[in-house]
Amino acid sequence: MTVNVKLFDSLADVAADAGDALDRANQPCLFQRFEWFAATAEHCSEGHTPIIARARDGDAAAWLFLFKTGRRHAEALTSWYSLAYDIVRHGENDALTAELAASLADMASLSLGPIADPERIERAFRSNGWKVYRSIATQKWELATPPSFDDYWAARPGKLRSTVKRKGKKANLDIKIHRSFDDQAWQDYREIYAHSWKPEEGSWDFMKAFAEREGNAGTLRLGVAYQDGQAVAAQLWTVENGRATIHKLAYREDAKSFSPGSILGAAMFREIIEQDHPKIIDYGTGDQPYKADWMDGRQPLYTLTLYNPRRPEAWLPLAKQWISGLVRRAPSD
Repeated sequence: MTVNVKLFDSLADVAADAGDALDRANQPCLFQRFEWFAATAEHCSEGHTPIIARARDGDAAAWLFLFKTGRRHAEALTSWYSLAYDIVRHGENDALTAELAASLADMASLSLGPIADPERIERAFRSNGWKVYRSIATQKWELATPPSFDDYWAARPGKLRSTVKRKGKKANLDIKIHRSFDDQAWQDYREIYAHSWKPEEGSWDFMKAFAEREGNAGTLRLGVAYQDGQAVAAQLWTVENGRATIHKLAYREDAKSFSPGSILGAAMFREIIEQDHPKIIDYGTGDQPYKADWMDGRQPLYTLTLYNPRRPEAWLPLAKQWISGLVRRAPSD
């Protein structure tokens, strides 16, 4: 059967063309669903034009979701909320990845990430004449979930366990874990965030739409800790398809002395392990040292920078990339 390849600049057209292939029922990964890309484009792409390559062969299809940041340059359609990125597939057909690469021949350069396993994309673009450079973008933290919370907690560092036990008694927190969207809990979360150490949220509209969507699907776990009626810490998780993901957390800076984030964290881990029984707990991305206390290990996530030497616009950045590589490889004096 002949492979059908098409480029789109409208997400509405992608949805019409894909049918249900990009819906929750057919895409187990949150970050590979049409609704995730559509919300990212609406709230977090700064008005850049989307460009989506699609290849189809019978019942199998593959998509590469991008947005243009220059006349011949595009980047992954992601934002600071995207914890993973890859080619989206419906059915298995490795040949479709190469067809996607071929369909982007008019582009001079692409930047894709964060990708856990970039080899398939690298092979596909190299086979089409692209120059491919891989760099570590960030780290992801994961835990193979133990049989019980007690097993998990016993493996945590003694300092963390002692802190939660000692300060938990003094703090006397009231902890509520919501499994559907709750307006008051959301306002409490925003209030905590506003008084936390974190910078301004990138897009509250994106976050609220995400929380409402996952709440309707039954995958949301929004924990809020209160002390004497004041909300002092919050964590936003999702649990689905055997994976629990920690998306966001915050605590009030003026409550830091009694470690409300750690106390709430322990309660969240207990709830999810005992009630949801995920196979994997994912602490998202970043290299923050505190995550090592809660997780068992980390893995790199990569950025792929791709250059098409058939396009003159790629020559200068490609030369700079080549020179930069020579400098990194040069022996020290």
